[in-house]
Amino acid sequence: MKTNSKIDALQLMLTDLRTRNEPIRHKAAFRRCQPEFQTLVTKLIEQLETELNKEKQILRDQN
Repeated sequence: MKTNSKIDALQLMLTDLRTRNEPIRHKAAFRRCQPEFQTLVTKLIEQLETELNKEKQILRDQN
């Protein structure tokens, strides 16, 4: 499958969000906003996955 820079960027961002970043999670816990933080991460992942799927579909349709 051909790729493009937008697909690559989306995949990298998703990988980053799915990686446990302990210093950030500790800050969220210290500030007592861990549930809110996790909710935002989940929403971002869902939005980026949707965008990634759209970009992949566009690429498939062009071929």
